[in-house]
Amino acid sequence: MADYRIIEVTSGRDLERFISFPDKLYRNCKQYVPALHGDQRKSLTSCASAKYCDHKLWLALDGSGKVVGRIHGMINPLYNDLYSTRRARFGWFDTIEDIEVARLLLGTAEAWAKEKGMTEIHGPLYYNTLGKQGMLVEGFQNIPVFNTLYNFPYYNDFVTALGFRKECDWLEYKMAACQDIPEKMTRMAGLLMDRYHLHEGNLDTLKKDKEQVLKFFQAYNDSFKDAVYNFVPFTPEEIEEEAASFLPYISNKTSVIIMDENDELAAFGITIPDISKALQKARGSLFPFGWLHLLKALHRYEYMDLMINGAVPKWQNTGISAILHSKMSERYRAVGAGWGLSNPQIETNSAVNVWAKYGDSELYMRRRCYIKNID
Repeated sequence: MADYRIIEVTSGRDLERFISFPDKLYRNCKQYVPALHGDQRKSLTSCASAKYCDHKLWLALDGSGKVVGRIHGMINPLYNDLYSTRRARFGWFDTIEDIEVARLLLGTAEAWAKEKGMTEIHGPLYYNTLGKQGMLVEGFQNIPVFNTLYNFPYYNDFVTALGFRKECDWLEYKMAACQDIPEKMTRMAGLLMDRYHLHEGNLDTLKKDKEQVLKFFQAYNDSFKDAVYNFVPFTPEEIEEEAASFLPYISNKTSVIIMDENDELAAFGITIPDISKALQKARGSLFPFGWLHLLKALHRYEYMDLMINGAVPKWQNTGISAILHSKMSERYRAVGAGWGLSNPQIETNSAVNVWAKYGDSELYMRRRCYIKNID
């Protein structure tokens, strides 16, 4: 048996080893998309979510001191209060193909969580809902969108062998972006726009107005709090942080916001050109040329990342999704988009079925959250 040991990440040097480990593990994997190291550094040390969550990082080392695995343990008190649970999360889980490394990593996270009074641990998850989550179980041949995980198939074998069971699955679909949407949907969209006095908003205007930005994220919180499994609403600090990093990349060219007659947000469809291949070229850094790869990617429309689609509560179940799909289709045609990649949606949510109804569509990836009792 190999001589493995666990160390807690407490130094800057070990943090860099934690961040760079998957780049080495997946160096020969054509599907792997490296995260920007600067973003990872912030997420692991100083982001708004990390400030209110209890969390620790560990590395697994072999006898020579070489990194062979990593894991991040998290406890989100907002989640536990909201759902009346005592759950810890694990994320940033990567391991060589040796179940003993996985056992050591997960066992360390479980022991820490139990010491903190937790009775369950689930993952892979991020602090909140927008981060990377869900272990890939189908679609290993495909390149994931930038804000989702990629992992080798053996990860699933390891976690199930170590006592984890399925908690939920998320589905992602690939569909032809420029295909015609059903005539019935187009007709319904027009009727609804007239009946409810709805109109398209201007994202460029919204991005310059702090009050409107706040309303947008409040609408995001309200629209998903009862519809998205395990959803954790953003705090004001998280909203400010997400707005700064997220809004610069969206535009009227590929995204839509629908406003009501009082100029209040009713629904939103946020799409950006897929940047995964650009991140592969950047290799974890914006410099010296990573920024250039990303800039070019934002003007290429072969693949579109359908990041967020939703409606505020009072507009849900009104048929407003027909408006979103109709307007988004117009956007994709205008830029000559090739393929759309849907965001991960829980398999039990009826909204995920809309992608399967498109004529030229296929299941692109399936992701799984695992859970284990530890009391």
